[in-house]
Amino acid sequence: MELREWAVQIVQATSMEEKLVDPGDWTDENPGKAMASPDRPGRPECLVFKGVDQSDSGFPGLHRIENDLDRGRLLHFFANHELLATELMALVLVRFPEAPAAFRAGVARTLRDEQQHTAWYIARMRELGIQFGELPVSGYFWRSVASMETPLDFVSRLSLTFEQANLDYCRQFAGLFSNVGDTASASILDRIYKDEIAHVAHGLKWFRRWKRAGETDWDAFCRQLRFPLSPARAKGVHFNSDGRRAAGLSAEFIDALKVSAQSKGRTPTVWWFNPFAEGYIRLGNAFTPGKRQAALLRDLSALPQFLARSGDIVLTPKIPSNQFLAQLAEAGFDLPEWVEADTSRTGPIPELAGRKLGGLRPWAWSPESLALMEPLVPQVTDTSRAAPPSPEKFYPLFAKSWSTQLLRRLLERTTNVPGLCSQEIVGTTVASASEAWAAVRLYRDQGYHRLVVKQSLGMAGDQTIRLWEPEILPQQIRWIERGLESGCELVVEPWLERLADFSVQYEMVGQQLRVVGHTELICDQRGQYQGNRVGIDCGKRLPLPVRRLAPHREGGASAWELVFHQLRELLEAELSALNFRGAAGIDAFVYRAPDGTSRLKPLVELNPRHTMGRVALELHRRAAPGSSTVFRILRLSGLKRDGFLSLENYAQHLGQSSPLELSGSPVSRIVRGTVCLNDPIASGEYLAVAEYGRPSVVLTK
Repeated sequence: MELREWAVQIVQATSMEEKLVDPGDWTDENPGKAMASPDRPGRPECLVFKGVDQSDSGFPGLHRIENDLDRGRLLHFFANHELLATELMALVLVRFPEAPAAFRAGVARTLRDEQQHTAWYIARMRELGIQFGELPVSGYFWRSVASMETPLDFVSRLSLTFEQANLDYCRQFAGLFSNVGDTASASILDRIYKDEIAHVAHGLKWFRRWKRAGETDWDAFCRQLRFPLSPARAKGVHFNSDGRRAAGLSAEFIDALKVSAQSKGRTPTVWWFNPFAEGYIRLGNAFTPGKRQAALLRDLSALPQFLARSGDIVLTPKIPSNQFLAQLAEAGFDLPEWVEADTSRTGPIPELAGRKLGGLRPWAWSPESLALMEPLVPQVTDTSRAAPPSPEKFYPLFAKSWSTQLLRRLLERTTNVPGLCSQEIVGTTVASASEAWAAVRLYRDQGYHRLVVKQSLGMAGDQTIRLWEPEILPQQIRWIERGLESGCELVVEPWLERLADFSVQYEMVGQQLRVVGHTELICDQRGQYQGNRVGIDCGKRLPLPVRRLAPHREGGASAWELVFHQLRELLEAELSALNFRGAAGIDAFVYRAPDGTSRLKPLVELNPRHTMGRVALELHRRAAPGSSTVFRILRLSGLKRDGFLSLENYAQHLGQSSPLELSGSPVSRIVRGTVCLNDPIASGEYLAVAEYGRPSVVLTK
């Protein structure tokens, strides 16, 4: 039989008998002219593709795999894939008659294998009580591959994507079927698995011959695939390195594929780390991060991955290394899709052109994030998850002066609460030097000799001075006067002896402000942020150290929780009026009053953005029951004082002193150990870590 005649018949046939016909001894002397790809192959009426508006998965699931009919439904799903591969193999023969004869011969042999696989599945399905065609079938493979423009497209899309993924699925389901005693189905999958290794090897051989000279397999593969295909489609749930090595794929390719991710159906949310919103709100494009700020932005740019869901997109100036991502995957963290983009420029992001998006989630909505993400708004399918309307309306929320005003309102609503702070310790906003000196005198006359002065739009502990000396120093006077001359308000407040710092994390959804959880704040003696601790009781209740400090224990704790209920209502009304949406957090603390009692300051400042506390809560989702989580941000300068030469040196120390211990199935969690959250080799100054277990891991030698 002539090869072209056989291939045309398979593409156009409307019966399974014609689809699976054995050509016997075939020849390829008359390959003919190139044939255009039809919208769909000919098929029996019962096997026509379902509509594209229906789910492309159609996967029947594993919840009743011990049942014959349910296993038959699984095989029906697999049989359609094998039939699609048969049709696409035939299509490539008629689409590219000028392709090398050796390539066409290899495709013909592979096509015959695919026919056999389809027949095996049909026969076994029938034994399990399922007829081929009684369930809907998807045309996703056809739509993804049939538009191929070159034979290189074909081997990239079918051989190295869908057939490579089958190296995972065949092995996984052979094991599952064996576990329930279905050795017949398992045997079919084992035989198909061996064939798939050869099919991938055939595609890889020609892929390497046709790709650009000097280009790595991985780079060529990523460049060749077109959305919605991505390398993530080339793997299943249980990654099988052995099969890929047997097919001839390189270790570098396998390592890169193992950590590659992209959403396989759900429209992804785009995340971006922009921690200096206050600077851009205050100065606009004139704001330039300082050297330390630039280092923090560079080193911690990947932190949103711990907020994202699997398949979401994280924008970053540099994608983390495969080795580092593999370590995170082994610890059980879902990996996002990474997009390396120049976020310093405005305008469309070429890497996201034409993509449907599920939402936009910068660290904070501020001028620079709006400039970056506004071009993406038309691509977001749900407008409620795109950029909020008029975000400039809630820029005042970033000012510390706004938080002091809200605290005063809260105290007016919550009188006679035991252990609650008084109005006198609430910060005073000043706009001139005379107002600043008056506020200092007032607090000191009240007995508060140690004071703190903050820029109202200061960032993460920056732009803050402490007036602890009996007399204000000349450099402190200059700092205050310069700040006021620049047009920035200042907040003057008493320095209080803190007993417990904590945060409350919220999510504004529509008109409702939901409590996500609480974290303890780890601060040094000067009140500088060091990290967050999430205890085993991190849910809706205040952290245990706070409850222990409450007056009258049980009654006081309940009263303090009522204060936060009132605060949430106030915040909800304010944020709703401004159309605010997304993450927010507040900082609070318990302090020792002059009379020795514990007092609560329920609002130090509002952070209308994602915070490190929110990251800590998300990291805690990986903790085993009974384990706590500590999130810290470490600086190289501090580690050097402890004797470590580099961030990599410290990470190596953690690997020895605090290795990960994971719980068993069904859901693996981290019992104890420390995880580096950004690549210690690629980072220069900052290292974020998550410590699991009780007690907290000691950070020094």
